[in-house]
Amino acid sequence: MTKDALAAQLAAALQDVPDGPLGLAVSGGSDSLALMYLAADWSAGTGRALHVVTVDHRLRPEAAAEAAEVARHASALKLSHDTLEWAQAGAAGGNLMDAARRARYHLMSGWAAKRDIATVLLGHTRDDVAETLLMRLARGAGVDGLSAMASAKVVDGVTFHRPLLTVGREALRDALRGQGVAWVDDPSNENPRYERVRMRWALQGLAEQGVSVDQVATSAEALGQARQALNWAVAQFAGEYVSQAAGDLAIDAEPFAALPAELQRRLLSHALSWINGQGYGPRGAELTQFRNSALGGQGATLAGVRMTHRKGAVYLHREYAAVADLRGEPTVPFDTRWHLTGPMTPDLHIAPMGEAGLRGCENWRESLRPAAAVMADPAVWRNDQLISAPLVDPKQGWSGELAPFCRDFAKWVVSR
Repeated sequence: MTKDALAAQLAAALQDVPDGPLGLAVSGGSDSLALMYLAADWSAGTGRALHVVTVDHRLRPEAAAEAAEVARHASALKLSHDTLEWAQAGAAGGNLMDAARRARYHLMSGWAAKRDIATVLLGHTRDDVAETLLMRLARGAGVDGLSAMASAKVVDGVTFHRPLLTVGREALRDALRGQGVAWVDDPSNENPRYERVRMRWALQGLAEQGVSVDQVATSAEALGQARQALNWAVAQFAGEYVSQAAGDLAIDAEPFAALPAELQRRLLSHALSWINGQGYGPRGAELTQFRNSALGGQGATLAGVRMTHRKGAVYLHREYAAVADLRGEPTVPFDTRWHLTGPMTPDLHIAPMGEAGLRGCENWRESLRPAAAVMADPAVWRNDQLISAPLVDPKQGWSGELAPFCRDFAKWVVSR
């Protein structure tokens, strides 16, 4: 594929991206570096501002030098560049790679918000699609897991866009070679300790048997279309049988029980991720047990969301214990999805209502929501004094609303 063909692919992928400056995540590897060179040309031709960011996870000693090399490339292209460091790298436990991935997105979304950037471009390719399918196949994933990675995802209100999912990695490397641009080869890309490396090697073996990266990626795309159809069906159901109340969800129990099992699980998974603000819900045995509790009229808690049954509905709300220790400035979204506005002063902070908030808010029962749900609501405090409970009893000029990307649950589902 020629450089002009790649440029045309990129322009087509970006034609519907909203106006405004764009961010570009670049690690120094071939995929993201090629995207930066292509995007720089696109930026020069369209007049759209482009800002580059690199995340140093502080997991490898070479990472700082690689970030500096990205900065050098960005400077040569007359693009701004920032390096973000993951301060908690040493404290991360469990699945380190997953923790690093989550941290990377949260760091970049915070960076983007400060620069008024609504969209950040990522350099994932068709090879990534095929590798991801094999990784998830090894875990026994279903339709969602085996589907091609989405062309866009939202994290903390920032859209991360993947414009090169139809392009192979080698085509991007050829473009860099043609321009005399060298990229960084991360040593971990040859370490069989990492699952993605093993799957990359497995794809080479499949190619020898006549199964190409392109064929695997095509299957992932077909499964992605199936996922979209299932999400559409869930959204149609939600539009008729799911109601919202200050960020809680009430699912009509009788129609829910009549749904096919896959749609029941999918609806609950989306509900959990919408309420906890994580953007994805649990899978597997935990979700199946949660579904069984919903059908059996039992209460349960999963992924920071509490389920009860009231007035003929499966009622889901944020779990107070999941937000009990959250404290924030009034200008920062609370629990990733609540925006509070009002007369800000330096001595105010946002924290959940808790039992003290219920005691200080005489009218909370008028919201017709359970006490456990109201306790998890954001409230405005001055030290230990409740100033306002915007979701149940607005006063002192304060109001609260969900972030734009999650105001309508049914529309949010169909966008997944």
